[in-house]
Amino acid sequence: MSLLRAFATTETARVLRGGEGASAVHLRAPQPHDFIDWAALREESRAFLQPWEPQWADDELTRPAYRRRLRRYAREIRDGRAYPFFLFREEDGALVGGATLSNIRRGVAQACSLGYWMGAAHAGKGYMSEAVRVLLSFAFGELALHRVEAACLPHNAASQRLLEKAGFSREGYARHYLRIAGKWEDHLLFARLSSDMATGDIVADIQPRQSPVWHVQAGLLADEKEIL
Repeated sequence: MSLLRAFATTETARVLRGGEGASAVHLRAPQPHDFIDWAALREESRAFLQPWEPQWADDELTRPAYRRRLRRYAREIRDGRAYPFFLFREEDGALVGGATLSNIRRGVAQACSLGYWMGAAHAGKGYMSEAVRVLLSFAFGELALHRVEAACLPHNAASQRLLEKAGFSREGYARHYLRIAGKWEDHLLFARLSSDMATGDIVADIQPRQSPVWHVQAGLLADEKEIL
């Protein structure tokens, strides 16, 4: 079986839903058929996104680069190291952004890192606030993690407000923490613990048969050259 078939099957899946009315969203794993919408949203949001992200490759928005992205996602999901999501507006299914729970550490840490991006036209409408709330529920519930960490540039006021609204606490200041737009940048460090979650916070609607699979069998990677 090729990796493409692994992504395309509907045997087991995770769809996360949250919010109500105009801000309602759902999240699922990225799929091959998302390429056109993803590339278009990223291109039209290029100037909005690039100051906050690692430097884009010359072929960043090409189909081969997207294929490589899916192969990386498959390996990370299979190994339990990351869970990437695309974020969709519930009312019409439009792709509006993405978020990832990455760098998952088990053992004595039981922690992960949260990263996210939003299309320029959809920023400030509450979609990412709902997504983060649902992802925290998924992280502390489904994944049974203890700690979710996040970092943002000191001058990224919007991201700071988002994290604070989601109940993250500022824990520190890291010098030259990440290489952003080709330059090592200082970052503010935030975290939220499972013990911070109130009972009413566990709201994620996790539906197991509504989207393509999360879990990729170990043997499938031998055929990953067949993808797309």
